Amino acid sequence: MASVLASKMGLNSLRRKQAKTFSVTVVTMDADLEFSCELKWKGKDLFELVCRTLGLRETWFFGLRYDVKDTVAWLKMDKKVLDHDMPKEEPIVFHFLAKFYPENVEDELVQDITQHLFFLQVKTSILEEEIYCPPEASVLLASYAIHAKYGDYDPNVHKPGFLSQEELLPKRVINLYQMTAEMWEERITVCYAEHRGRTRDEAEMEYLKIAQDLEMYGVNYFSIRNKKGTSLLLGVDALGLHIYDPSNKLTPKISFPWNEIRNISYSDKEFAIKPLDKRADVFKFNSSKLRVNKLILQLCIGNHDLFMRRRRVDSLEVQQMKMQAREEKARKQMERRRLEREKQLREEAERARDDLERRLIQLQDEAHMANEALLRSEETADLLAEKAQIAEEEAKLLAQKAAEAEQEMRRIKVTAIRTEEEKRLMEQKMLEAEMLALKMAEESERRANEADQLKQDLQEARESERKAKNKLLEITSKSAYSPVPLSANALPPDGPNFNFSMENLSFDFKDTDMKRLSMEIEKEKVEYMEKSKHLQEQLNELKTEIESLKLKERETPLDILHNENTEKGTSKQSNFKKLTLQSTKSRVAFFQEL
Repeated sequence: MASVLASKMGLNSLRRKQAKTFSVTVVTMDADLEFSCELKWKGKDLFELVCRTLGLRETWFFGLRYDVKDTVAWLKMDKKVLDHDMPKEEPIVFHFLAKFYPENVEDELVQDITQHLFFLQVKTSILEEEIYCPPEASVLLASYAIHAKYGDYDPNVHKPGFLSQEELLPKRVINLYQMTAEMWEERITVCYAEHRGRTRDEAEMEYLKIAQDLEMYGVNYFSIRNKKGTSLLLGVDALGLHIYDPSNKLTPKISFPWNEIRNISYSDKEFAIKPLDKRADVFKFNSSKLRVNKLILQLCIGNHDLFMRRRRVDSLEVQQMKMQAREEKARKQMERRRLEREKQLREEAERARDDLERRLIQLQDEAHMANEALLRSEETADLLAEKAQIAEEEAKLLAQKAAEAEQEMRRIKVTAIRTEEEKRLMEQKMLEAEMLALKMAEESERRANEADQLKQDLQEARESERKAKNKLLEITSKSAYSPVPLSANALPPDGPNFNFSMENLSFDFKDTDMKRLSMEIEKEKVEYMEKSKHLQEQLNELKTEIESLKLKERETPLDILHNENTEKGTSKQSNFKKLTLQSTKSRVAFFQEL
């Protein structure tokens, strides 16, 4: 097996000599990059090529990591790539990752690409539970991650179920509560809706500002032993060195800030740290492997350099980057305001169009109703005219019958009646004829009155018909709808052109400048306290909402430790300050006695 492996390595080496290049795959948090490198290239050459490809200038936070045996290592800048102890099978795989973390992301991360890479790496570490995150903070972080991906919440677009394929919470958090995926989505969406108006960069920054307060954020852990052989954990981060109990990665037992450390060295597996306080003993511990010692030393030197660099005046390069970042931020804000104004004008135009369309539909309905009323009026007029004609004919017929009855009465009167009986009978008949004639006259008069009334109704119906026609003409004569065009002139003008000159910069702080600076710092402190208070209230509210659904028996040891710290009011910052108040000598002595 060894001979086969050796022959393969020899073959790869021969191919490289013939080709004079070797292939490399660099895995970033966003994509995989492939490069063809020269045999003579050092780590710095490859690293700078990756940074140029990504457009990254804040290179001091990052490195190229590779897997070796049962641990990991970082590519050295001054050493040839192929001289590193790593698998040489092509393509050689490196991971472009953040090697060092900032103390304050908002102050130190300048470029958007730097912030984005940190966001992706920290989010992955939280989801894979490399960084412990309490449930309520997990929900809030998930809402910012969703905002960074989807932008502002829109209920018409982001309907229930739109997060079903997203990995948003650590599995530990999901298993800890009796909540369905729909219930988690509802909680996250409520928080997501509150972030309206933020850009992707702002959402990512808010995510990092919350994440940097998590106890395990930015800490690299290593198994070590002190002189007594006690198993402990060494934590290396941006603030200093921390000693943990193996069962508690959240709260360190001892901490040594970087400004208290004078020298760091190792010999074989023994690591020695010399405190700045010469009265204190040398801080020594043993690690499991020499390779681990090298990694610890790299992280200590890098974090210590960045720690001291933060406390000095920014270099010219960093000042230029920050100035460019401010200009870019101002430009984006102006562009954002312009787009918001354009969106507002477009929405107003759409609302005006909708109002006109509704008005047009309303007028069409009114015209339709008026047309129907006109048709009904015409039908009514025709019906009344027909009834009037019938009544007039009946009146004529009755008048004719009345005339015939009158003639019959006159004829009966003229006729001679010889006998009294005949006379009486004739009188009776005459009386009946008179009554019939009277009745006929009354009926004729009634029919005439009815005919007059029908004529009057007909006249009113025709008047209604005339009014309906006039109203229909009035409606149809109104102007048709014309859409409101969006004019470029309606948009707000572009913002001012930001020009900065190095000749105009002044660093001569007078008393008034110091007072103004002090007031600005005090104002920033007040704003920070208000934001922190709001964030804490938001986290407490989320915790209260889901606390009743928690399954206590599923709590992990880290959950229990976090709850204990919360009850005591202990945070990452307060614990660090408390530990560093002790003298260096007493802390070193305490470590040796563990």
